[in-house]
Amino acid sequence: MEAALPGHRPARAPGRVDLLQLLAPRGNPAPLAEARRRDSLDKRTRVLTAITALEKEGQPVTFAAVARTARVSAWLTYAPGVREHIEAAQLRQARLTTIPAQLGNPPTFISLRAELELAREEIKELRTERDRLHDALRHQLGRQLDALHTPDLAAKAEELARQNVHLTSQLQQASAARTAAEKLLSFRR
Repeated sequence: MEAALPGHRPARAPGRVDLLQLLAPRGNPAPLAEARRRDSLDKRTRVLTAITALEKEGQPVTFAAVARTARVSAWLTYAPGVREHIEAAQLRQARLTTIPAQLGNPPTFISLRAELELAREEIKELRTERDRLHDALRHQLGRQLDALHTPDLAAKAEELARQNVHLTSQLQQASAARTAAEKLLSFRR
């Protein structure tokens, strides 16, 4: 087998087709881009069809249900341009579930499921908000407690400063007395 030189492609067997040449003849990326665009359009069309089908069947329109029905990745359902359609369908379902209750009709299993899904989302958002407010309150209370203890700390600092001055004075007096005592002892010797 020949050693491949940098930038040199080994010779192909006769009759073998290069995959890149097949997909993009003569290095032209336009066919690949066009194929990608068609694939993306097809997936987005399947998502919209799935939303419509779920609504007609009375099934709750969730991101996971739409992805499963359309046979696309869940990531695509959260993408801009798709997410808005799903959220709009969820709002339509939410409005439809409140209309029968207002008219006195008993709610259906499907409408209750849609309401439950929306309630779960709201609960999730409220828990997040509660946790954020809890942390903010905890920090605020900590600051208030620090502010309450600050005067106590100031008074304690002043008391310690007074004691320091008093002890320094006593130390100076004791040092002076020691020096005087040492002088007396040195004269007596």
